Parts: sequence; structure tokens; C-alpha cells
Amino acid sequence: MAKQQVSPFTKEQLIPQEETLEIYKKRGDLFIGIPKETSYQEKRICLSPDAVAAITAHGHRVMIEAGAGKWARFSDKDYSDAGAEITKDTQKVFSCPIILKIEPPSFEELAYINPQTILISALQIKTQCKEYFQKLAEKRITALGFEFIRDEDGSYPIVKALSEIAGTASVLIASEIMSNHVDGNGLMFGNISGVPPIEVVIIGAGTVGEFATRSALGLGANVKVFDSSLTKLRYIQASVGAKFYTSTIQPKNLSKALKRCDVVIGAVRGKDRSPVLITEDMVRSMKRGAVVIDVSIDMGGCVETSEITSHDDPIFTKHDVIHYCVPNIPSRYAKTSSLSISNIFTPYLLHIGEEGGLENTLRFDRGLRNGLYFYHGILTNKSIADWFNLSYRDINLLIF
Repeated sequence: MAKQQVSPFTKEQLIPQEETLEIYKKRGDLFIGIPKETSYQEKRICLSPDAVAAITAHGHRVMIEAGAGKWARFSDKDYSDAGAEITKDTQKVFSCPIILKIEPPSFEELAYINPQTILISALQIKTQCKEYFQKLAEKRITALGFEFIRDEDGSYPIVKALSEIAGTASVLIASEIMSNHVDGNGLMFGNISGVPPIEVVIIGAGTVGEFATRSALGLGANVKVFDSSLTKLRYIQASVGAKFYTSTIQPKNLSKALKRCDVVIGAVRGKDRSPVLITEDMVRSMKRGAVVIDVSIDMGGCVETSEITSHDDPIFTKHDVIHYCVPNIPSRYAKTSSLSISNIFTPYLLHIGEEGGLENTLRFDRGLRNGLYFYHGILTNKSIADWFNLSYRDINLLIF
């Protein structure tokens, strides 16, 4: 009879056991460089001194180029007192592991950036060229475009914040032009007893249109909002909480409203460019001294007579109608815009630090991952790939 072999393991040990792994989440120390903006008319900065103080208080480092906050009325001393390192050496700022800026870097600035750097800035795909992305790939850059970053509710927080500023600003600018410009009609925004209120026509019921409506109604104007989407018109009516005229875009109704109005605010966006909804004939039929604020000029403009102007020379008159067609309106209010952007970026940066760096954060934060368009030199955004005929990889296949 064969001798029974004795197992060296007990019966309990042979039963499959659950493996418990303890995962240590190591906090990461960030080193953020904020260079001075060199793009034409760009006056904003990504972080306020208070934001820098919050970030440095968590043990992170921030290096700022001298004079970067000048136009937003933040001095180098404000940043130094908040714990930032100030330097006049541009290359030193661009050598930081994380670069944070408003406008995308120029080719000259890209040359300063070290390989494997994390770049967080706007992308502005319409202004870019194929060589820009080839340079990012060459340096194996990880890049986030802040206009693509999504919030928990699916909205784009930075785009929304800047649209709020542009919408409110459009009404303030129109009010200023009417009273101060040599061709202005001398009317005041405001419901003055015995004086007919200003008539304002707003084209587009998005975030810009909503905040323009709020401001115009708050100043006592009569407002008419036009949009091709009935859903957006319902939303703006409910969101603003006041009754005002809304209509889908029908040439007859729009033309009639334009003949009577004092101010037109164009806030329509398209996929590639804004649709032209106000023709030259419509502009010609408007009142002498009426004001057109074409907020959508950065996408071609929705008024046929619009031409791009600058903050230095923002106004021109055509058919006796005053046109204001400056792209990047939020930069006119540099401090407000900087504070607004800073409020959004600060929690993201602190979150990245707590998660142990951008790599770990991207794994679990889908909204932040949506903003990623380059990962270690690999293009991960399909829109960019289609636009510039480049190859791309799905970020979900690279990061997990």
C-alpha cells in the first residue's frame, strides 16, 4: 500500500486568500514657473498673490518672472511676500518642471522649456500650426489646454468664467461708448423717469449672452435676446429670473429689432467660425450712433461689417454705427480676469500636489484628463489630430 504524502500546508492555507495591498499615496511637491506674458495685449496672470500664498503654504514652490503681474496691478513685492521666488531670468522660469501661463508659449519660449515639462496654458487651436505640436512632441511635453478642462458638472470652468466677464464687460463698454465717444448718441443706460429706456439686442443665449442680459436689465434697459436654440432661450429666461423678449433668429424679427435698438451685442459661436447673422444692409438700417459690440470677433464675428480692432484703438464707425470689435475682452479687465482664473487654478494645483503629481491626478480626475492634449510627447486629442492631420493615441490606453 502506497504511503500517503503529507502536505506541508494546512487545509486553511490551501484555500485561496484575498490579497490586501496597502497603497501609499505620496504627496508631491510642485515647482511652478509663471513667466511674463509676451502675447499682444495680454495683461493677465494665472495666479494672484493670495493664491501663491495658499500654494506655498502647502510646501510647494512658485517662481515668477519679475513684472509678470504688473498689468493686473500685482507687484513683485506682493508675490515675494506671498512666498514666491522672483527672478528677471526668463529662461530660469521656463526651466521649472511645471509652466503655468495664460497664452500658449511662442516658439522662442518653447526653446527655453526643458524636456518632460508639464505645460498648463490656453491652446487656442485656431491660431496654432502643425510645427507647434511637432515641437511639443520633440520635447516630450505633457500639456493641458485650460479651455478643455471640465468641471464635475461637465461645464468648462475657465471658459465660463471668462465668458461671464466678457458678457458683463460688453454692456459696460457700450455704456461708455454711448456717453463718451464723439459719434455716440449721448444716451445713458438706466431707467430714468420720463425718458425711454435703452433698447439692447443680444444675439446668442450662451454664457456671454446671459451675463450681458443680466447687466443690461440691471441698468434698466429693454432687452431682446435672439438665439437659434429654443432650449437656450428657455434656460436664459429661467436663469436670469426676469421677463424679457426672446425670439428664435428670424431675419424679419431681427431686422425690425435692429432698426429700433441702441446697442447690439453679438455673442454667437460656431464650430469653426461664428455665423454671420447681421448683414451689412441690417447695419445700414440701424439708428445713427447705435453701438455694435461683436464679442464673437475672435471667431470671425457675427456682424458682416465687423473688423478686428485692438485695445489701443478699439472703435471704428461704419454706416454711422459705432463698432467695437476687440478680441480677448477679458484682458481689458486684467485684475478681475486674473482673480477669476486664479480661483479656478488654485484648487486644481493643490489637488495635483495632494495626489502626488499630475500622473496620479489624471488617472482619477476625468475633467482634468479632458484638458490633456499631449502626454509625454504623444498627442492625445482627436480634434487636434483631425485639424492638423496628425496621429494621436487615446489617453485612456496610455495612462492606465
